[in-house]
Order: sequence, then C-alpha cells, then structure tokens
Amino acid sequence: MHVATSAPRPFLKWAGGKAQLLDQLAPLFPAKFGRYFEPFLGGGAVFFSFRPERARLTDVNSELIACYRAVRDEPSAVVTALSAHHYDKDHFYEVREQNPEQLTSAERAARTIFLNKAAFNGLYRVNSRGLFNVPFGRHRNPTICDPGNLAACSAALQIAELEVADFSSVLAHARAGDFVYFDPPYAPVSDTADFTAYAAGGFTWARQEQLAATFRELGARGVRAALSNSDVPALRQLYADQRIETVAALRRINSNAGRRGKLSEIVVLNY
Repeated sequence: MHVATSAPRPFLKWAGGKAQLLDQLAPLFPAKFGRYFEPFLGGGAVFFSFRPERARLTDVNSELIACYRAVRDEPSAVVTALSAHHYDKDHFYEVREQNPEQLTSAERAARTIFLNKAAFNGLYRVNSRGLFNVPFGRHRNPTICDPGNLAACSAALQIAELEVADFSSVLAHARAGDFVYFDPPYAPVSDTADFTAYAAGGFTWARQEQLAATFRELGARGVRAALSNSDVPALRQLYADQRIETVAALRRINSNAGRRGKLSEIVVLNY
C-alpha cells in the first residue's frame, strides 16, 4: 500500500491544464456550493486543488475516465503496472500499439499515464479511428511513476462519481446551489493552435454554441457555472450576456515556438 506524500497534483499533463491558473481562478469561484461538476475533466487540476465534498467528474474520453477509475479504485495495482514501463522510444511505440481493451483496468490506466508522460508535449490526441497517435517525446528523464501522488489522487477521488458522458449530461444531474466548471477544448486562436482532437470528432463551433446554451440553462435553474476558453472576439460575442473576466495563461504547447508565451483567456461566469 502506497502512502500519499503531499496534496494531490494532476497525474496527467493535459493541453490547457489549469494548474498555473489556480491562483487566478480561486477568487472567481463561489466559496460555498453543493455538489461540484466538471464535465471536461482532462488533468483535473481544479478538482484536485479545491477538493470538494461531493463531485461528478465526466469526460467523453473513455480512456481518460477508465484511468481515473483505476487510480481511484486500485492505486497500488496501477503503480505496479506503471513501474513496468520505462522511457524508451521502442517501448513507447510498442505500448502505443497495444489494444487497451485487452489489458486489465490497472494495466490500461498505466498505459494511459505512460503514454501521456512519454509522448510529445504531453499531448493526448487520437485519429479518426479513436487511436492514440501522438509521437514519442523529447524529455529529460521524465517521472513515469509517482506512487505518493497517485495515492493522494486516489484518496481525493473517493468522493467522486466518474462517468463517460457528454457535457450536456450535467443538465440531468446539477441542482440549484451546485457549481459547474467547464474547461472545454478551446476555440483556436490561430490555425496551428487547435487541440480539439482529444476525442474522435473534435469540438466544432456548433459544439461551442451548444455549450453556451447549456451554460445559460444552468443559470436559469440556479446552478452556478464558470467556463474557461480562448480570449477571441467570437467567444466574447457568444457570451456577451454573461459576466466575463480575463486571466493570463502561459501556454507552452504550440507547434510554432514564437507563439508560445502569455495569452489572455476568458472566464465566463453566470453569477
């Protein structure tokens, strides 16, 4: 049995992860609320930081949710499976070719974590067939297995429901007094900054509009909601009737190094 050594930190690196923005986001979020919902779970930085008493965490990425469930339910088995992996190019491509459905739940989670740690820029991207297709990364001795943090994450996840679900499912579960934080795939700020392919099919502008409609419906029901996205004119117009705050994010994931750096992002609030 592994013992948590510190407060939980995201065990996956995710494009647009919120770890660096927590100090800016915290003052914008309600101090008290009922149940916490995060329909685009990703790396889970906000959940792990704010440690709500009750939570429903969802994502359309089935591999992601399977990974979180295994970390929650069998962290020692995940650590054992993850310890068998090593940072090596040939090993990476062998693991990438594995069919996750033929692995145990712990092995499947270990595969997801390993590929995330060893892949280029920590990206999670799939092709049209839903297969992980990010190439091997260029890291300096990355930490593949952190037993203490996985134990801390497992402890934090004990109060959470984990489901594969579309963001719209929040309407069937959230009640007045609850709090929902949306961190969707961002609208691109340039032709090379689109990271919506984390699930087959991507996240189109029509989906952004559906998300905005869901956001407004929550407000009408007395459910407080916050949403992060790119600071682009189209999104400011889409949420023109809502409160919009701005935060500054340092973005390192871009194929053009000249476009990495501090970018403003919007935080939309319905309260």
